[in-house]
Amino acid sequence: MRCVLSDVFLGLHGDRFEYLFSYDHGGPESIVIDHMQWLYRSPKPTYWRGTTCNDRGNGFGQRSHMWVGADLFTGVDSIQIIIDGQELPQYIAPYNNTFRGTAYETPKVVCIKYTYTTCTNPSTKVEVSYTITEDGNMTVDVHYHGKEGLPELPLFGIRFILPRPVESFIYKGLSGETYPDRRMGGIPGTYKVEGLPMTPYLVPQDCGMHIKTEYVTLRQEFQERKGTLTFAMKGQPFAFSALPYTALEIENATHQEELPPVRRTVLNILGAVRGVGGIDSWGSDVEEDFRIPGNKDIQYSFVIKP
Repeated sequence: MRCVLSDVFLGLHGDRFEYLFSYDHGGPESIVIDHMQWLYRSPKPTYWRGTTCNDRGNGFGQRSHMWVGADLFTGVDSIQIIIDGQELPQYIAPYNNTFRGTAYETPKVVCIKYTYTTCTNPSTKVEVSYTITEDGNMTVDVHYHGKEGLPELPLFGIRFILPRPVESFIYKGLSGETYPDRRMGGIPGTYKVEGLPMTPYLVPQDCGMHIKTEYVTLRQEFQERKGTLTFAMKGQPFAFSALPYTALEIENATHQEELPPVRRTVLNILGAVRGVGGIDSWGSDVEEDFRIPGNKDIQYSFVIKP
C-alpha cells in the first residue's frame, strides 16, 4: 500500500483501490474500487430521519428538532493520523515533506480518526475512525458520546451518498422493512432488492429500514463497468437503509410528486434506530424500550470491503 500525505488529503493506493481522506471535509472524499467511484461527498454522522406519521402525532419532531441542525451542519474539530501504530503529530507542509522516502510511504495499516462536535445545546462529541489495511478493507469505528440534556434521537450512524443510483443491493438479515419494534415477522435470510424502492406513503416518511443486518452489498453499473461494494458487520449486526433521498429531502416533501428526481444513493449504516410506534398516530409515543436517549453512548463498528 502506498500512502501520500498532501496538504489537504491523505491518499492510499493499493492493487484495486484508491482512497482519499479530506482534512477539510471531515471524512473520506473518494473511494475508488477497480476504477469505479463510490462516493459523491464525504460521509458524516447522521442523526435524523424523515419523521413518520407517529412521530408527527406525538410531537417527537418538536422535542428533538435540534438533531435536524446536527444532521446538516456538524463540522469536524480535529483529525488524528496513525501509521503502523505511530501517531503523526504534524502531517501538513512543511512536515509532510520530511516523510518522503520513509516507511510512512509504504505502510501496512493506516488509521484516520475524525472528531466532530454537534451543533446542539448542549453539544457533544462523535468520533469516527477509519482503519485501512493492505487488502483495502476499511474498518469504521463510531462512537457517539451521550450527554445529559440532549433530547432523544431518531437514529444514529454514518450517511454515505453515492454518485448515482445503485442497480440493486443484496443483504443478509431480516426480510422486508424492519424496525426495533416491528421485526417479529422478519425472517432471517439473504435477500436481493432491485433499485432503491420507497414505500409509497401518501406523505413521504422514513422507510426501507433493515435491522439486524450482517452485510449489505451494493451493485453499481456505469459506462459498461460493473462493481460491488460491501458493508459488513464487525462484532454486532447493524441497521441500514438504501434510499434515493436524504432525510431532509423526504422531510420537505408533503406528497410523493414533490420528491426530487432520483440521482443518487443515500446509504445509512446505523448503530441505533428509534422504533416507529403504531399504537396510534395522534399522541401515543414509541414504547420506551425502542427510544434512543441522548444521554447514553452509542458505539458500533463495520467494515467496508472492496
